[in-house]
Amino acid sequence: MKPAPFDYVAPTSVEEACKVLAEAGGGATVLAGGQTLMPLLNLRMSQPFVLVDINKIPELSGISRSENGIRIGAATRQCDALSNALLAAELPVLVEALRHVGHHQTRNRGTVGGSITLGEPAAEQPACAVALGASIEIASVRGRRSVAATEFYVGPFMTVLEPDELVTGITFPHWPSGHITLFRELAQRPGDFALVGMVGALALEGGSITRAGLGWFGMGGTPIRARAAEAALLGQALDSVNADAIAELALSECAPFDDHHASAEYRRTVGRRLFAKALREALTVREAA
Repeated sequence: MKPAPFDYVAPTSVEEACKVLAEAGGGATVLAGGQTLMPLLNLRMSQPFVLVDINKIPELSGISRSENGIRIGAATRQCDALSNALLAAELPVLVEALRHVGHHQTRNRGTVGGSITLGEPAAEQPACAVALGASIEIASVRGRRSVAATEFYVGPFMTVLEPDELVTGITFPHWPSGHITLFRELAQRPGDFALVGMVGALALEGGSITRAGLGWFGMGGTPIRARAAEAALLGQALDSVNADAIAELALSECAPFDDHHASAEYRRTVGRRLFAKALREALTVREAA
């Protein structure tokens, strides 16, 4: 199969891109890395009238520190984020998650914003955004707005993004130096989407947990924030945490489903064990340090 005919536009500014999206009346599709879009075009599962290539817009690439945290431009390549010193130092769990995204070849083209905007429920990057409290920057001809990642996803591959809107960046809030990171996933093969996965971070002060961000992927129709588990961890000393109980709380907020890869019950069983093991090991390592 080959793509259906479409017009191609390569704007050089956010304003120009937003104008094209608005004029297309819902008939435009944005091209960033193209790792998901190109197969869909070839299979004619996506048939836009206009393809808006955002790779020539300088504002959409790069990683920088801001007063609100660390900003990643939407068109920043995953490989560039993976090798970025600022992210490695301040958001190591995001870098760890990126190592599990696709393969080396796809990370050379795939973008951070593209994955987060797509909202694949079993993908690592949307879950990172949800767990770590990121905000999604959105632009249109009507202006700009920011949406919390926890409010961005409304269903499988469904977000609050309107057809005339463009994601321009993702800002992750600051996490204190030395925070604890957690990441585990189970996939059938390296590079596959996860059957079950969890990601998170814990901040400490005086030996007690003062901040927690925990999330699931592959455990429902969207990435899921484990808020009950987070609340239960706050104020606890490391040696008093019952990892199995926290995992059970986190599992209570999920809605796994059956598909041809795994059953909902399998995901619950593995998720419970995976979450508890990740938490137990992370806290043990910190205590030993």
